[in-house]
Amino acid sequence: MDSKGHAFKGRKCAEKTNNDYRYMQSDMYNLFPAIGSVNALRSNYNFTLLPNTNSDFGSCSMKIDNRKAEPPAQARGRIARTYLYMDAVYPRYKLSRQQAQLMQAWDKLYPVSEWECTRAKRIEKPQGNINPIMATTCQ
Repeated sequence: MDSKGHAFKGRKCAEKTNNDYRYMQSDMYNLFPAIGSVNALRSNYNFTLLPNTNSDFGSCSMKIDNRKAEPPAQARGRIARTYLYMDAVYPRYKLSRQQAQLMQAWDKLYPVSEWECTRAKRIEKPQGNINPIMATTCQ
């Protein structure tokens, strides 16, 4: 409840009442810069492939249609490994079977880049944990 007695809703409620949510929200392995308007329109829609949909974002090839989203090809591996990391590290967060299969496929189709390994090593020190999804790949 806020100071006027109104209940918090959605993210604000989770931020106030759930420690796991606060950790997940601030986990550096889960944070990436994004174009705000595209991110807002993507909402929390599931990822999928949308072959018959065009992008509405100019040179950004993100596609959103019917409460589904298809990220640009160059982002799919990073997205997959982020989702797989969150699924592995936070027991209360579970991917659906369909999303887990898609993320595993994207992880294989779009290999870990040197940039991702460097980023993971930089995050490991201040955050105090490794990304188990990328640990063996980035040795």
